[in-house]
Amino acid sequence: MKKKLISAQLRAARALLRWSALDLAQAAKVGVATIRRVEVLDGEIPVTAANEEALRRTLEAAGVEFIDDNGGGAGVRLRRGPRNSPRS
Repeated sequence: MKKKLISAQLRAARALLRWSALDLAQAAKVGVATIRRVEVLDGEIPVTAANEEALRRTLEAAGVEFIDDNGGGAGVRLRRGPRNSPRS
């Protein structure tokens, strides 16, 4: 079972991709208000399982890898290779 995403991972993933909240919302087919609402919170993002999966799938398809807490805290990194643009 995958660990729930935390807001810091979502913010960091967007920053790595240089995506706006609108870019992510459109690519994941979730509301931009949802993105903005969860990014200001600390901890696990309070969204439906379907929205969390859509966000995770979209970011992973764009090249983001989610790193579970391994003593240093949960995080994100970019896979090597090309990444997708939300605008293509």
